[in-house]
Amino acid sequence: MQLQDCSKDTVFEQDQFSLLLSCFCHQQFQQKMQFDSIKTCSKRTVKWKGKDLFDLVCRTLGLRETWFFGLQYTIKDTVAWLKMDKKVLDHDVPTEEPVTFHFLAKFYPENAEEELVQEITQHLFFLQVKKQILDEKIYCPPEASVLLASYAVQAKYGDYDPNVHKRGFLAQEELLPKRVINLYQMTPEMWEERITAWYAEHRGRARDEAEMEYLKIAQDLEMYGVNYFAIRNKKGTELLLGVDALGLHIYDPDNRLTPKISFPWNEIRNISYSDKEFTIKPLDKKIDVFKFNSSKLRVNKLILQLCIGNHDLFMRRRKADSLEVQQMKAQAREEKARKQMERQRLAREKKMREEAERTRDELERRLMQLKEEATMANEALMRSEETADLLAEKAQITEEEAKLLAQKAAEAEQEMQRIKATAIRTEEEKRLMEQKVLEAEMLALKMAEESERRAKEADQLKQDLQEARESERRAKQKLLEITSKSSYTQSMNSSTTALPTDLPSFNLINESLSFDFKDTDMKRLSMEIEKEKVEYMEKSKHLQEQLNELKTEIEALKLKERETALDILHNENASRGNSKHNTIKKVSEGSSLFEGLAEP
Repeated sequence: MQLQDCSKDTVFEQDQFSLLLSCFCHQQFQQKMQFDSIKTCSKRTVKWKGKDLFDLVCRTLGLRETWFFGLQYTIKDTVAWLKMDKKVLDHDVPTEEPVTFHFLAKFYPENAEEELVQEITQHLFFLQVKKQILDEKIYCPPEASVLLASYAVQAKYGDYDPNVHKRGFLAQEELLPKRVINLYQMTPEMWEERITAWYAEHRGRARDEAEMEYLKIAQDLEMYGVNYFAIRNKKGTELLLGVDALGLHIYDPDNRLTPKISFPWNEIRNISYSDKEFTIKPLDKKIDVFKFNSSKLRVNKLILQLCIGNHDLFMRRRKADSLEVQQMKAQAREEKARKQMERQRLAREKKMREEAERTRDELERRLMQLKEEATMANEALMRSEETADLLAEKAQITEEEAKLLAQKAAEAEQEMQRIKATAIRTEEEKRLMEQKVLEAEMLALKMAEESERRAKEADQLKQDLQEARESERRAKQKLLEITSKSSYTQSMNSSTTALPTDLPSFNLINESLSFDFKDTDMKRLSMEIEKEKVEYMEKSKHLQEQLNELKTEIEALKLKERETALDILHNENASRGNSKHNTIKKVSEGSSLFEGLAEP
């Protein structure tokens, strides 16, 4: 025989815990019944009842609020629960080995915060409800899924620390239903960003507080805690019967969110079944009896079993707490107070440790600073020593240079005396040179006068030569006139003067001016696509406002064509302002609707 837990979550390391619990219960079961194999043992020698096995599991878990839970198994595709007063092997359990039982919550509380006392009870409900939401057995709207995921992360990881919980730390976590992920054009990083934003607001909540907040939100979901069964009324109309902590509800097969009619437990007089026919008798005798048929007798037995258990718990909640419950609540309060004091002590120690670490870091920083200063001083000292050596060497060089300069100065003094002596000689030579220049100037003046006289003589000779030539020409002419007998024809030679044709030309060269336009510091217009960020309200504001904010924000990314029927129904209910509780209240008052469903 094998037992399996209801979830694969952490805290107890559920996979290992389930295996350990299965092996332990199987071993204890075998030891107590003293047989090697369920298949080969005799039923007459096995006297263990379902309660014995159930109590063994509860003791192993340390669970005292046992009335919510049961051991579930599957037979012929039908779910069944182990009966407490019946021997285990007298049940119609599967014959193959090992027999698998699932330890699950069979009944759900109306108000988790008031009814769930033990921390282990809260944790088991948290694991089961979380798995049902992720497996989409409970419909959860997208915005509520993100909020629930943030509480689940708080329960697992504790307070948010940006240095530890860096981007991508939720990459391997299953936190949202696949339906929600597929409904929006959002990357895993965008979902993680929104979950982390809410997760950061839950700082200071312990694991049990985060799990309780999860349950407080989940219990308001329409399908929370409802067991659905396919039925037919006398007219043959296919319907769904829902059984939960508040009563019985009749649904349309296509709408599991909004019941058509409800029967609260305090308005039901009697519930019975005969063969496959199930009968609900309202307390008000004016309302007709509602009868329906299920597909199997085993289903009718399960429905009746769930009805009896839920009704007993319904009546139990409206009575004073038993001594056992009072004792558990007192212990829970003491345990809560002790944990609160422990958390405060740990918080103080953490604060003191952080202060000590800050002081240590400051001292280490100061020590490093002093070390750096010492290193710098040592380096400065070394540089000073090197500078002193350089200065000594430079002083020696300067001294040698001074000696050289003194030697050069002596040489310069000697050169100056030589120059002075030379200057005296130069002065005498200068005086002689001036005298020679003066004589040269006098000679040049005389030569100029002689040149001028000679020029005048040349001009006079030119004039005398011209006159002589003119006289010679007239004499020749006169001689020709005398000796020539023929008429003298004087020919004239005409000469042509060539005018210059070359005119200056002007080439007009158009020079193109190039302008270099430089970039003026103009701002480039750019559109940046910003990821939509969730603006969360303060913790004191109502939760619904936060959910509406997130819903509005991601609405633009929704793919309308991927909406399921439940999504559409939920949006219609939300637009009408219908919630789970006021819907049940309305339909429980609408007896006219019931007339259409009841037997004619």
